[in-house]
Amino acid sequence: MKLSEGVEWALHSCLNLSWVEDEAVTATKLAAFYELPTAYMNKQLQALARAGILSSVSGPRGGFRLAKNIDDITLLDVVVAIEGPDDIFRCDQVLRRGPGGSDEVDYRQTCILSGAMRKADLAWRTSLAGQTIADIRADVEKAYPHTRDATLNHFLNVG
Repeated sequence: MKLSEGVEWALHSCLNLSWVEDEAVTATKLAAFYELPTAYMNKQLQALARAGILSSVSGPRGGFRLAKNIDDITLLDVVVAIEGPDDIFRCDQVLRRGPGGSDEVDYRQTCILSGAMRKADLAWRTSLAGQTIADIRADVEKAYPHTRDATLNHFLNVG
């Protein structure tokens, strides 16, 4: 499984926006922070806004800001906003076409491999759902104490 780069960009954007609190930051500034293409960054930010994670603010001081408290935004919320809600594994019921296969059986439910993949997907989603942007922010601030102030200074003082 490979997540799109948009997930990484979205997660970092949520973390960065957590430090600027109620200030709106433009897609251009968020993209420039990591030297990313603005149009593609804007696409990720719009997906986060559609999911209710960010809000879009119009006007001369517009941009994006968090729409929810960072304690209420899980890593899974961000992944689902960018990648969609589909399961990682899709069972196409290949057993139906194999020797002894039957059109009467729902192999998505009876196939041992399909069940194992669903179990792994659930474990992955449970892990991501158990971590919030607040948790990540606390870990970053502990490991890299200067990051908060440097990020805040960048977004509030760069034109």
